[in-house]
Amino acid sequence: MFAEKYQLPFLLLADPELNVIKAYDVWHEKNNYGKKAMGVVRTTYIINEEGAIEKAFTKVKAAENPKNMLIEL
Repeated sequence: MFAEKYQLPFLLLADPELNVIKAYDVWHEKNNYGKKAMGVVRTTYIINEEGAIEKAFTKVKAAENPKNMLIEL
C-alpha cells in the first residue's frame, strides 16, 4: 500500500463519486491540447482545526507546492 510504503502519518482520501471534489469546487472543464474534458483543478487548501478554510491556493504546481506550503505554515 502506498501510505505504508512511504510511512505517511495521515489517511489518504479516495473520492470516486466526486463528493468532496465537488464540495471544494475543484471539478471544472479543462482544456488540454485543444481537447475539453472535466477534471480536477489543482488546488491546495489550508484548513484550520475547526474545519474552516483559512487560505486557498489555485494554479498549484506540484513541484513547488510542498516548499510553498512549508513557508506558509
